Amino acid sequence: MIMLRAFEATGRTGSMRKAANDIGISHTVVSRHIRNLEVWIGWKLLAAGPRGIALTPEGRSLFATTTAAFQSIAGAAAQLRSKVGSDEFHIWCVPGLATRWLIPRLEQIRRAISSGEVLLRAVDRSPDFVHGEADLMIGFGDFDNLPDRAVPLLQPRMFPVASPAWLERHGMPDSLEDLTRLPLIHEESYAQWTSWFEQAGIDIQHTLTGPRLWDANLGFDAAMAGQGVALTSNLMVAREIENGRLVELFNTDIRVGGYYLITSGSKPQDERIARFRAWIEHSITNFE
Repeated sequence: MIMLRAFEATGRTGSMRKAANDIGISHTVVSRHIRNLEVWIGWKLLAAGPRGIALTPEGRSLFATTTAAFQSIAGAAAQLRSKVGSDEFHIWCVPGLATRWLIPRLEQIRRAISSGEVLLRAVDRSPDFVHGEADLMIGFGDFDNLPDRAVPLLQPRMFPVASPAWLERHGMPDSLEDLTRLPLIHEESYAQWTSWFEQAGIDIQHTLTGPRLWDANLGFDAAMAGQGVALTSNLMVAREIENGRLVELFNTDIRVGGYYLITSGSKPQDERIARFRAWIEHSITNFE
């Protein structure tokens, strides 16, 4: 079962790293499970392509069957959960916001929804609402290309930060152009920093450098540890800037993407969804 789970997650996400994050194991273990599955079946199931992992014809056939089977299992589980766990309120949220902003406000969330226990999952993919994976999802993306049913929440001001220890070693950069030549902390790709510099009017003439990490949460921790300059928002680092553990570099007002809310269309009668939406729209806007 675990070999099929690793294969299904990789086929669905198009990435072994994303699959590993989805099912809670390391990407090396995912890779090993898929190799073992290919040896057992006798067919190559995945191939590396220009846009990441791609399914072979045999892989597509197995993926369709595996996905249908897992959806059937999820549907049965959701039906059982609806009978015994209807008081649970499932929230999925991108990891950075979940860890840095939602967790310190769990008691506020409980009061806002007024009934039921909150189950919070930090994850960067959308849940399967049809099969009851979550009641709502808070994501981050381009406001000009939001998923269906998504409600925009906030486009936070994004700005660079570094630790005092890093600044002591490297000094304060003189300009945004100088910043492009320093070790920057990236998420999965260079896209966010590249977009930020473009909006700042900076023409990047060279390849950006610095570690590429999995999400904003890891980038925050790396900046705190003095590993480079991270791009973040006041939602994440207000307390750390106030107590001097991080320093904002330059005075900018640039917004790259934003947070949005998607709710389960299958539970229109659940008043807790409406109460949570009212709470977060008020809280996140006032905080920024």
